[in-house]
Amino acid sequence: MNLASLGRTYTEKLGAAIIESIDGLGSVSRFGSKFFYWFLKPPFRINILMQQLYFIGNKSLFIICLAGGFTGMVMAYQVYFGFKLISVDSLVGPVVSITLARELGPVLTGLIVAGRAGAAMAAQIGTMKVTEQVDALEVMGIDSFQYLAVPRIIAGTICLPMLSTIFCLVGNVGSWLVGTKALMIDEAVYLNKLGEFMFMEDMIQGIIKAFVFGFIVAVIGTYFGFTVTKGAEGVGRGTNLAVVWGMISVLILDYFLTSFLVHIL
Repeated sequence: MNLASLGRTYTEKLGAAIIESIDGLGSVSRFGSKFFYWFLKPPFRINILMQQLYFIGNKSLFIICLAGGFTGMVMAYQVYFGFKLISVDSLVGPVVSITLARELGPVLTGLIVAGRAGAAMAAQIGTMKVTEQVDALEVMGIDSFQYLAVPRIIAGTICLPMLSTIFCLVGNVGSWLVGTKALMIDEAVYLNKLGEFMFMEDMIQGIIKAFVFGFIVAVIGTYFGFTVTKGAEGVGRGTNLAVVWGMISVLILDYFLTSFLVHIL
C-alpha cells in the first residue's frame, strides 16, 4: 500500500468516526428533548421517582463524602506548600473553598454519579430491553420513555446539586482540619479569610453546573440503556458507553459552562 492510499484510508476512517459521533450526538439530543414533552404529562411515576432519588442520592452519600473529604485535605496540603513560598498561606481556606464550589465539587460529583448511577441506569434499562420487558410496557399502552427514563432524569437532575453541595461541605471541613490542625494555620485567620473571599456567586455557579451535569448524565445513561441490543454482550457495551460518554460530557460541558457563567455571575 503506497503512502497516498494509506493517507486516504486513514482520512476515510476519521471521516466515518466524525460522522458517527455527530449522528450519535443528534440521537442523544433528540432523546433528551423528549423529556421536556413527557415530564409534565400524567400519570406521574412518583414511586419510581422516590426509588431513583434514594438510589442516586442516598446510596451515593458515602462515596461522595469520602471523595469530598480527601479532596479537600489533599488540596489544603498542595495549596499550602505553594502559597508558603510567597508567604500567603493564610489564603489556603478561600482558595480551596472557591475551587471546590466552582469546579471540583460539581465536576467530581458528576464523574462519580456517571460511574455509579449512569452505569446502573444503562444496565437496568438495557436488561429490560433485551428481555423484552420494554416491549411489554408498550403493548400494555405504557410509554416506556415516560415510565423508565423520565423519573431517572428528574432524580439525577435533583440529586446531583445536593450531592455536589455535600461534597463541597465535607471538602471544606477536611481542608479546615488539615489547615488548622496539621499545618498550624491560625483558625481565626483561616475563617476570616474564608468569609472575606468566598461569595454566594461561587456556590451558585457550582450548583448551576451540577444541575446540567445531573441532567446530561441521566439522559446519557437512559439513552444507552434504550439502545442496547444483542443480549448480555450488548448490555455490557451499553453500560460501558454510558459511563465513558457521561464522564466525557461532564468534562467538556464544564469548560463551556465556565466560559459562559463567568460572564454573567
